Amino acid sequence: MSAFLFVVPPLTGHINPAVGVAARLTARGHRVAWVCADPPLVRRLAGPDAEVHRCAGPVPGAEGVVRPPGLRGAEALKFLWEWYLLPLADAMAPGVRAAAREFRPDVVVTDQQAFAGALVAERLGLRWATSATTSAEFSGAYDGLPKVAEWLRGSLTALRSRIGDPSGTADPRFSPHLLLIFSTPELIGPQAPLAPHIHYVGPSLGGRPAGPGFPWQRLDRGRAKVLVTLGTANADTGARFLAACLTALRERADRVQAVIADPARVLPVPPGDRDVLVLPSVPQLPLLERMDAVVCHAGHNTVCEALWHGVPLVVAPIRDDQPVVAGQVVDAGAGVRVRFGRVGADRLGAALDTALHDRAHRAAAVRIRTAFRAAGGAQAAAAHLEHLADRADFEAESR
Repeated sequence: MSAFLFVVPPLTGHINPAVGVAARLTARGHRVAWVCADPPLVRRLAGPDAEVHRCAGPVPGAEGVVRPPGLRGAEALKFLWEWYLLPLADAMAPGVRAAAREFRPDVVVTDQQAFAGALVAERLGLRWATSATTSAEFSGAYDGLPKVAEWLRGSLTALRSRIGDPSGTADPRFSPHLLLIFSTPELIGPQAPLAPHIHYVGPSLGGRPAGPGFPWQRLDRGRAKVLVTLGTANADTGARFLAACLTALRERADRVQAVIADPARVLPVPPGDRDVLVLPSVPQLPLLERMDAVVCHAGHNTVCEALWHGVPLVVAPIRDDQPVVAGQVVDAGAGVRVRFGRVGADRLGAALDTALHDRAHRAAAVRIRTAFRAAGGAQAAAAHLEHLADRADFEAESR
């Protein structure tokens, strides 16, 4: 039996993939614990019995962590690092150190954006694995931005001097021991890196608690079905886009039924509407089994979950890694891209018609589905972590 400490940022999309892996490890008899700045969020996603060690850190949406509206491109990327990811690492580090000393893990499993996990493990001499919950870093995210890339390298060097081993050399985003990427080259494209310690495991979808109740009886078998979602972190920016989606979908109500996730409750839709079902949250995974297309923000989890089901996409990236992920979708032929801030109902409707009816897009989505399902998901990730723990134990006994 081995012990695995998962270090995650307080972000649903980064915790969810790790939940399925942690559940597999627990089922195999291993000890699992978490470190996060938002323990209630981890317990909501991983289960109420999850062992969670609290650490400090800014939580998105809290005071002082609100992103200025309208940030895009390099400005949005720098804001993410300068005002969130780097402060998060500094704040998390003491709690990660305390958890590691108390829990005594054989392996630290750290999210790619939770730099404290990697740097503290390095300083304590622990084996660590990267949980890469977005594949944007492997698709040339910083191509054409040399000054930004140089600034990032300098920022990580300074961060290591504060919380890591100053003599260390590994990039805290990419473990030299084990890099688990929750995607496959079929989506990432030809830039997908290859090395013995890099493993493409596809989406990790298991081990999540059941979602809220959903009116399944209202789904119409006679019409194509479309899910519209902007994820869990974009409620403050989505009103105009969701309204355009609503107009486009109503124009197709004779042949399309829509399900729209509207957490901010900005759409004026009657509760009993049979053409457009609007709810503050939806059970996305089981719902995707019945969808014919998805309109989304190109969040990595939503894209991968849709393609796991062979569902083509209309992607409207907003910020952060989403433009890169949207590019992956389009380059793979599995969807259509629109401009989040400017697209109107006419363009959205045309893109949706293409996603629903173009055979090439559906064939590409099915091809990626096949690759995803062959990659092994949470089960494969857990097996790779077990192997890393065995190597750590062997090296400890040899010393």
